[in-house]
Amino acid sequence: MARSEALKDRVALVTGGTQGIGRAVAREFLEAGAVVAVTGRDRARAEEAARALSAETGARCLGFGADVARAAEVEVLFAELLDKTGRLDILVNNAGVTRDSLLLRMSEADWDAVLDTNLKGAFLCSKAACRPLLKAKGGSIINVSSVVGLCGNEGQANYAACKAGLVGFTKSLAKELASRSIRVNVVAPGFIETAMTAELDEAARRDLIARIPLGRFAQPEEVAAACAFLAGDGSRYVTGQVLRVDGGMMM
Repeated sequence: MARSEALKDRVALVTGGTQGIGRAVAREFLEAGAVVAVTGRDRARAEEAARALSAETGARCLGFGADVARAAEVEVLFAELLDKTGRLDILVNNAGVTRDSLLLRMSEADWDAVLDTNLKGAFLCSKAACRPLLKAKGGSIINVSSVVGLCGNEGQANYAACKAGLVGFTKSLAKELASRSIRVNVVAPGFIETAMTAELDEAARRDLIARIPLGRFAQPEEVAAACAFLAGDGSRYVTGQVLRVDGGMMM
C-alpha cells in the first residue's frame, strides 16, 4: 500500500501494539509516514512485531518491552524511546487486559489487574508523554476505550469501570493541555474481529450482531483509521471527544 505521508516525520507510541487493534494502529501510522514504537510486556515479542511491521510497510518501527501499570517500567520506556527517536508527537494508550467475572465472584486481584493496566497505565504513559509533547509544541493523545465503558456489560464490571474512567480522564486532560496545542481524545470501539471475539460461540455471535445496525463486527483496521484521523491534522480542532466505532450500536 502506498504511504499517504499524512503523519510524515512524526513519532508515535502505541502501547499494546503487538496484536489486535494496537498492531493495526501501528501499521496505519507507519503507512502514513510516521516512525512508530510498539510495546508489549514481553520485549522479545514486541521487537519481533516491530520487525514484522517494518518489513510489511518499509517504515521504521521499534519494539519495547514494558508493563504500563508499573511506573518504573514506563519511565524506562520513555527514556529509551526518546533516546532512539528524539521526540514524541502521538501517544495511543491501547494496552489492555480483561478478567471477566460476575461481581459476586470477581476477586480483588482481577479488579486490580484490569484497572491497573487499562486505566493506571494510560495515566502513567500520558504523564510521561506530557514533557516531550510540550517540547514538540503540540501533539495528540488517543485513549482506546470501549462502548462497554458507555453502556456497561454483565460480567465486566472491572472492564467497564476502567473504560468509563478513560473517558473522564480524557476530558480532564484535554482541558489541561488544550492551551499547549495538545489534543486528547477517545476512540470507543464496539465489537471487533480479534482473537478475543473469535472465541465466541455461534449463538453469542449472532446475538451480538443482531444489536449492531451495520450487521457485522468491525475490522481492527477500521478502528485504526479512526485513530489516524485523531492523530493527524484533519482533527486539529477536535479535543475531548469520544469517537465511537461501533457500527451504530450505541446510537
